[in-house]
Amino acid sequence: MTLLERNVSAPADAPPMRLTPAVSDLKGVSLAIVEGRKAFLELRAEWDALFARAATPQQVFQSHVVLQHWMDHYLDKQHCPLIVTARRDERLSMVWPLVARRRFGIGIVELMGCPVAQFGDIVAEPGPELPAMVAAGRAALREHGVDLFEMRKVRADSTLARSEILTRAWKTDEQEAVFADLLRRVGPDNGPSTAYPARERSNHRRRLRRLSERGRVVLGMVAPGPEARDLALAAVAMKRATLRRHDVIAPTISDPRFAAFFGELAADAAGASPLRVATIHCAGETVGIDLALDCKGVTFGHVIAIHPDYERGGVGGLLIHHSFASAYARGSAKFDLLAPADPYKRDHADGSVIIDDYLLPLTARGRIASLFSPGFWRPWLKAAVRRLPPPVTRKLANWANSDKS
Repeated sequence: MTLLERNVSAPADAPPMRLTPAVSDLKGVSLAIVEGRKAFLELRAEWDALFARAATPQQVFQSHVVLQHWMDHYLDKQHCPLIVTARRDERLSMVWPLVARRRFGIGIVELMGCPVAQFGDIVAEPGPELPAMVAAGRAALREHGVDLFEMRKVRADSTLARSEILTRAWKTDEQEAVFADLLRRVGPDNGPSTAYPARERSNHRRRLRRLSERGRVVLGMVAPGPEARDLALAAVAMKRATLRRHDVIAPTISDPRFAAFFGELAADAAGASPLRVATIHCAGETVGIDLALDCKGVTFGHVIAIHPDYERGGVGGLLIHHSFASAYARGSAKFDLLAPADPYKRDHADGSVIIDDYLLPLTARGRIASLFSPGFWRPWLKAAVRRLPPPVTRKLANWANSDKS
């Protein structure tokens, strides 16, 4: 018989959660909701084992090590870790990493990892029971007191997107993430291959020569450790300086927690951190840094940062090609440039995937609450900000990129 536990931290005499029809006929499967940081940490060994045998590359953002560092910096007193787990014959076979909060009496869950996680998903072993397990997870959340499920950055090829629960969800935003096929894009000299026009290959060589005129150029690649930590912090500082220079409002990057997260993830040599750093040095100065995550043959480029004094020298293009070559040397066959699909990313695109945001009301109260959710209004707010007059944008950008943000 399928067992469903309400909460591992609940008292022993707590009433059991009712079984849902979706899982009542599944033999040897038990579903549970566990809460709190301690419960999350205790799952590490099983989570890692499940990830190794069942996760897809893009689920790197649901890896235990990434989420643990996220929790160290982003988890606050208003949010509680909440993980829906399923076990098949007592072996962990599914995890939904979520965080829960209450707002005006409304129970809300969201995918763990925002805003640094670029994709949200469920890590689960494939099998005929998976659709029923996902449906049971949704029912369990509702019985647990959840009214609204906020889902950001759900890939079209994700477990969540393929599940039936999204048929009842409201799509609030759509973006596109492009990727490069490194087998096509990396040339024998580690520069751009013949997949690029001859003019681009010539420009690459010219930019490299011009940079070398300013001093000795060194292309580097750094694994997790103290040096990687310093470079990660420097990359975010460079990115923020560029944002200030161009009056760009980017609250995620401006948040001090963003730099702290990447710094500690980059430093975690002992914890199997997936973060890798590619660098360009000129005359002893770091002029370009790329922060990317490797997972199962795919690299995900998260932060690409150029020293403000080198923006006009084509260092950005040099860094992209160096990042591609570095990832290829590490064994990656694909480089995901993440959303949004900016024009410069499309110059390297060999394919793309749609990324959507959703709101899933689980109760009548959740349907009302969804109208006031930040996720419902986020696309309109972004569009409104883009239409602001330049002087207003400049003031907002200066504030957003200051230490007051």
